Amino acid sequence: MADNNQDFSLDLFISLNRASQWINAHADRDIKQYGLNRTEFGVMELLYHKGPQPLQQIGGKVLMSSGNITYVVDKLEQKNYVKRKASLEDRRLIYAEITDAGKQLIEEVFPKHTAVIQQAVNGLDEEEKKLVSQLLKKLGKYAEEGY
Repeated sequence: MADNNQDFSLDLFISLNRASQWINAHADRDIKQYGLNRTEFGVMELLYHKGPQPLQQIGGKVLMSSGNITYVVDKLEQKNYVKRKASLEDRRLIYAEITDAGKQLIEEVFPKHTAVIQQAVNGLDEEEKKLVSQLLKKLGKYAEEGY
């Protein structure tokens, strides 16, 4: 039989995944009604809040593989929410930039989406949310350092 530390570790792993799965289900259902998926929304939100980003760096910022970035940006370009722009300093560098239509959509959708997420995590009070957030950041940093 596994020792208690292993039991607690596996229980934590399962709990984290289940909580994440259900919270993401709420977020995904909300985003889907706007014709977007989680990754597309994440890219648009990044570009809206952080400005134009090199395509090569977007994946790391929205937790997705760089191979998918081209596909996602292509889809967002087809929807007229994002455009590509060559760097003036280095022509090899291509930036993704949100369009006016993309800005308008994010400005309309983001407050509603935030409310959906707030409702999904209302099982915790404010103090518990703060504590869990701090602990998960600590756990994530430790896991990242050991990778």
